[in-house]
Order: sequence, then structure tokens, then C-alpha cells
Amino acid sequence: MVEWTQQERGIINSIFSSLDYEDVGPKALSRCLIVYPWTQRYFGGFGNLYNAETIKSNPNIAAHGIKVLHGLDRAVKNMDDIKGTYAELSVLHSEKLHVDPDNFRLLADCLTIVVAAKMGNGFTPDIQAAWQKFLAVVVSALGRQYH
Repeated sequence: MVEWTQQERGIINSIFSSLDYEDVGPKALSRCLIVYPWTQRYFGGFGNLYNAETIKSNPNIAAHGIKVLHGLDRAVKNMDDIKGTYAELSVLHSEKLHVDPDNFRLLADCLTIVVAAKMGNGFTPDIQAAWQKFLAVVVSALGRQYH
């Protein structure tokens, strides 16, 4: 079990309370699909992913990016049991969707870049440390089924 300080909990809750899901989610997922094009193979049913512009304007990608952020809400609300919270999602992604677990880390990195860009100078090292700790726990929980 991960130990969270009150400061870390506060930082994570503060970031999520100020996120514009309809903006950040699509930007993070689009960035992941553009920067790491091999991740597109999991989105074959999402339509045209021919280039960066079609990815950025794809409504299915946007909707899934928003869905990912709402999924992260579950972790924020259950910070003391993120592994249990994501047990079913881990099984789904490993056994049904066959997603390479490294892709969770890639998406987390892209999400960090988008959040840092939004926060600007407010994305201090302390905030980054708490944010990346949170995402590392989420990535580990999602990849748990693979171990």
C-alpha cells in the first residue's frame, strides 16, 4: 500500500478539481498517439488516424481521452486502494484488449506534459513529485494483471 501525505492528497485533489477534462483528456491521448504511433493499433475502430491533425480532430479519440480522465477520478476518490479500484480495468486491458502495459506509462507521461503546460510555473517540483507518484501508482495498478 502506498502512503500518501496530506500535502500529496491535497495536490492531487487540487489538480483534478481544476482540470478541464474536455480539453486535457483529448490533448493527452492525442499526444500519445502522435508521439508514439505504435499505440494507435489499439484504436483501429476509432476511424481515421492518418496524421496528427486527423488524430487531434477525431471525436472518438477526444471522447476516449475524456473517459480516461474520468477513470482517473476513481483513483483520486480511492487513493488508499488504487490497485483494488483498477483490478477490473487491469483484467480488461490485459486479457481482452491485450494492451501493452508500457502504454499506460506513455499516456501518463503525455498527461503530465499537458498538465504541466496548463499549470505553467505553478507546476512546481513539489507538485510534479506528487503528480508523478500518483500516476506511477495508477500505472502500476493498471499493469498489475500482467505480472
